[in-house]
Amino acid sequence: MKFLKKLLKISICLFIFLTAFYFLYLSPRYTVPILMYHRFGYEESSLFVEPENFACQMAYLKDKNYNVISLDELVKGIKSNRNFAHNSVVITIDDGYKDNYTYGYPVLKKHNFPATIFIIANFMGNKKGYLTWEEIKVMSEQGISFGGHTKNEVYIPSIKEKQILWDETAGCKEMIERKIGSPIDYFCYPTGGFTEEVKQVLKKAGYKGACTTNRGFAKLNKDVYELKRVKVTNSDMTEPFNFWIKLSGYYNLFRSKKRGY
Repeated sequence: MKFLKKLLKISICLFIFLTAFYFLYLSPRYTVPILMYHRFGYEESSLFVEPENFACQMAYLKDKNYNVISLDELVKGIKSNRNFAHNSVVITIDDGYKDNYTYGYPVLKKHNFPATIFIIANFMGNKKGYLTWEEIKVMSEQGISFGGHTKNEVYIPSIKEKQILWDETAGCKEMIERKIGSPIDYFCYPTGGFTEEVKQVLKKAGYKGACTTNRGFAKLNKDVYELKRVKVTNSDMTEPFNFWIKLSGYYNLFRSKKRGY
């Protein structure tokens, strides 16, 4: 009997501790997860997610009633201090490879999911394996947003000349807008590298926000010019717990903090 009473007390204390931990520590630190993809295909590289796995991941979001929102909705919400439902998620894709159109776009269209593809402006229509402007226009007209990823895939912190920095950021935005006839509001730092100076340049250029990887100066996504993302890999569907953790909104909270550059 004494053992049962002791076990009951321990259980009650543990319940109180876990409840307090969630409401006082975890819940206030929730951030909408921004998923980061690159390529869809069958090559053995961490950049590739097999088309079937991507389809399963998107079906999982649909079946589990995740609220897939646009990057623009997220940024507007952050700026207005909106409290997002804890089943919210944003989808982003980097670089602008042709397989985004071949494999990724049909799945996103099937589920009517918004997504943002960050493209390397000078590579589009000019470099093998990348999207054409015609493909970009098709997706743009069907709910897929596009953002800047520099003109030439340059590591931003390495740029020393201000004019080159401006061309790789503002020039990238202007070029894409001219090609597709739609505003380009968001930027993605190649390899996630940025500085405070670069953030100011993006603001001056008219970008409303920018994405990094898990780099940044703060753990929570409060600064819309250094939005941390979660990389999705090919194994996340074969190990569903991994995908669930990445969708939790707390994944970046326990990752090691990295500087912007």
